[in-house]
Amino acid sequence: MAGQPPALRAWHAVAASRDPELLGDLLADAVEFRSPAVFRPQQGKELATWYLTAAIAVLGPTLRYVHEWYDDSSAVLEFEAELDGVYVQGVDMLRWNSADRLISFTVMVRPMRGLEKLVELMSRQLAATQA
Repeated sequence: MAGQPPALRAWHAVAASRDPELLGDLLADAVEFRSPAVFRPQQGKELATWYLTAAIAVLGPTLRYVHEWYDDSSAVLEFEAELDGVYVQGVDMLRWNSADRLISFTVMVRPMRGLEKLVELMSRQLAATQA
């Protein structure tokens, strides 16, 4: 992993540790988060942290990155997970700025059954953490 850009290494540290506290130093204030389950992009660090924290809780236990492609300012990470016995495959698309802070995080998921299970579990997790 030594050849990876710093922002990508930082994201892998978040995913491996499942520690959402690490997001504070990784996300830019104006980060845009795009979910496969929400029509509009979620703007700002607070909302992105909320969604990513929920995703870490839901996907984290079985999340496995299987391939990745990156350049100096972006990456595409292919992942697999199992949610209540349902196979999920997807990609995380990350873009970062010159300060190595994420400015864009987009998630795409397949198959439909996997997306439906992810939406169900994310909805529960988000509701549980809503103040």
